[in-house]
Amino acid sequence: MSADRATYHHGNLRSALIDAAWEMARSSAPEKVTLREVARRVGVSHNAAYRHFADRQELMRSLADRAVEELTARMQARNATVSDDREPAEIARARFKETARAYVAFATDEPHLFQMAFHLEFSGPDVVPVISERRDGPYGILNDVLDEMVAVGEIPAERRLGAEVVCWAAVHGFAELCTKGPLGRLPAPEREATLDLLFHTLQQGLKAPVG
Repeated sequence: MSADRATYHHGNLRSALIDAAWEMARSSAPEKVTLREVARRVGVSHNAAYRHFADRQELMRSLADRAVEELTARMQARNATVSDDREPAEIARARFKETARAYVAFATDEPHLFQMAFHLEFSGPDVVPVISERRDGPYGILNDVLDEMVAVGEIPAERRLGAEVVCWAAVHGFAELCTKGPLGRLPAPEREATLDLLFHTLQQGLKAPVG
């Protein structure tokens, strides 16, 4: 029995292709991931791969979705480390910081996956969200943290509208500068201190009275 037929018969070829593409995407630029090369690594013909993916774009969308899921899991895990034996405002601030730290850490640990997670080319039509309305994935976590900050009085309610986009843009920009720009050359302690300054600036701006 051929390798193609055996793998397809067991029903795991699609997941095997995604796993192989995932490892390729982690170590190289996403545009270098091709269905032909992924099929070769799995040990099947590229025709067999096309039975599970209409084209490369469909494969890349699956990888982008998986990258977002991985980022979400890391943000959730980081948030779970925040102790709840402190004042509510302190807890909310800590969760805000840990959410952002997880985001930046994912970018620096997995720069290629980070690039793919938010690359419009690899995203489905529903991945460009109205951020304030998203309650899933990284967007949902960010919205929940900001809502908590309003609830404990850290952010005036009138400052909440649009805050998720401002915070996301700031932290994402910082992450990009760490992975592709000069902040990546800073020693880790100095980079962490700069991130702390970003937190402080964002918090003070959000706390400022309107008008």
